[in-house]
Amino acid sequence: MTRRVAVIGGGSSGLACIKSCLGEGLEPVCYESSDDIGGLWRFKENPEPDRASIYHSVIINTSKEMMCFSDFPIPANFPNYMHNSLIMDYFRMYADHFQLIKHIRFNTKVLQVRQRSDFSHSGQWDVETENKDGKTEKHIFDAVMICIGHHCHPNLPLHDFPGIDTFKGTYFHSRDYKTPEEWRNKKAVVIGIGNSGGDIAVELSRVTKQLYLSTRRGAWILNRVGDNGFPLDLRFKRVLHFVQLILPFGVFCGLAERQLNQRFDHALYNLKPKHRLFSQHPTVNDELPNRILSGTVQVKPNICRLQGSSVEFDDGSVVEDVDLVVFATGYRFSFPFLASHVTSVSGNKASLYKYVFPPELERPTLAIIGLVQPLGAIMPISEMQARWATRVFKGCTKLPSVASMLKDVQCKQETMAKRYVSSQRHTIQVDYLNYMDEIAGLLGVRPNIPRLLLTDPRLGLKVLFGPGTPYQYRLKGPGKWAGARQAIFTQWERVAQPMQTRPCDDPKTKRSFMWPLILSAAVVGWAAYVNRNNFPAYLQDPTALLDKMKVYLPAQ
Repeated sequence: MTRRVAVIGGGSSGLACIKSCLGEGLEPVCYESSDDIGGLWRFKENPEPDRASIYHSVIINTSKEMMCFSDFPIPANFPNYMHNSLIMDYFRMYADHFQLIKHIRFNTKVLQVRQRSDFSHSGQWDVETENKDGKTEKHIFDAVMICIGHHCHPNLPLHDFPGIDTFKGTYFHSRDYKTPEEWRNKKAVVIGIGNSGGDIAVELSRVTKQLYLSTRRGAWILNRVGDNGFPLDLRFKRVLHFVQLILPFGVFCGLAERQLNQRFDHALYNLKPKHRLFSQHPTVNDELPNRILSGTVQVKPNICRLQGSSVEFDDGSVVEDVDLVVFATGYRFSFPFLASHVTSVSGNKASLYKYVFPPELERPTLAIIGLVQPLGAIMPISEMQARWATRVFKGCTKLPSVASMLKDVQCKQETMAKRYVSSQRHTIQVDYLNYMDEIAGLLGVRPNIPRLLLTDPRLGLKVLFGPGTPYQYRLKGPGKWAGARQAIFTQWERVAQPMQTRPCDDPKTKRSFMWPLILSAAVVGWAAYVNRNNFPAYLQDPTALLDKMKVYLPAQ
């Protein structure tokens, strides 16, 4: 019998799970509580309870070649950094191409996921759902994939801000922010300098009277635009990863920090944190330095207290007549439909093997997909997790012993604690290439660089020295895609195409006499040095010098 798999959530992770199930001959049924696909990237004017919410202007901070699904490149004419509406267009193309929509039950909420009484033998689950009319149903599934993300429940730590109850202005979490127009000529404070905090601060600063950006620790600011104008994340290369492994952590951070400070001095801009670059999830923002330089954004320390319409900061400075406070203070994740003994969440920490499997389940038939915060794109990671999980469900790939999995979980938690600043934000951090290779190794699709260099040198060099694009994980093994090699060879063309929007003839090169003059001067200088002892004689009798030169000239 075909195994049935419940997929909870129809965002990017859910779509990848449906496709992975179909690819392995499983029968997916996806439950999506809203009326559309897209999850986080589906813009709605009004935030909906227990669902992710974005503001109108959101542009993703990972480039299209690094964020696409591994066997479905984003169209060449799409910009490298896409607006949320274009991301939705891409998801629809993906869903249509692989015929995924017919497997989704829209407007259906999952109320409960429970192990069946014979779980130790069957590994099956009871899944209770409710449709938009309030009708409940119970279903039996052989496996469950949870794809609800980690941006649904806002973290609003009002207890850390004394006097917030007296504040006369408006305050809300960043998930409730949509557009800046209503705050024109007002004073606003944004708390938090993550990606949302930075974006909202920049956008509000264009219309507000003054914008204050409050941060406890500061941040290192990365630029979407990298060297020579190419997307920054295309520098995530295997050869750079090898360098990172060789160099001490502090040295590698120092080299990168020096490069960031060449763009703008973080200390001068009051942004420099005490921690190292790779000890915190970095903030990607091209415009923030410009807004600070133009005075429309002022960087401030943490808020000490609020009183009426005034805000006092830790440095003793006070801002009067504040109209708006935006809490860009992150999110909490949880699984309300799942019993705590299956997997518990405390302080934004969940004990999961490779961030996917609860290690102590008797049967590995539950997978949590997309519960990571990568330095890089999430879509290819979710897809990789889904490909691995479906192979585990089929029994093609085995998990290690419970003791080994628990040891791996503990090791990852200790490594994260050593590297990252202690924060709810840094509980599910992964490095893109590291983690992709780790899961790809378990799945059997990790590229073998030495073998590629021997059997297909051109491809091997592109994989080693080029960006770590997702296509590399379709070159071999389960789910191998015949178009992967061509996708790697044409990736730079897709990067360039959306920018080629007008004819740009190269100017005709003019003949330059600079190099001949430089070479002539060098020859004369060398000749003068060689004949320095005879130089006074040549000055008195120049014909002697000419006679000597005639020896080296062609005969008449």
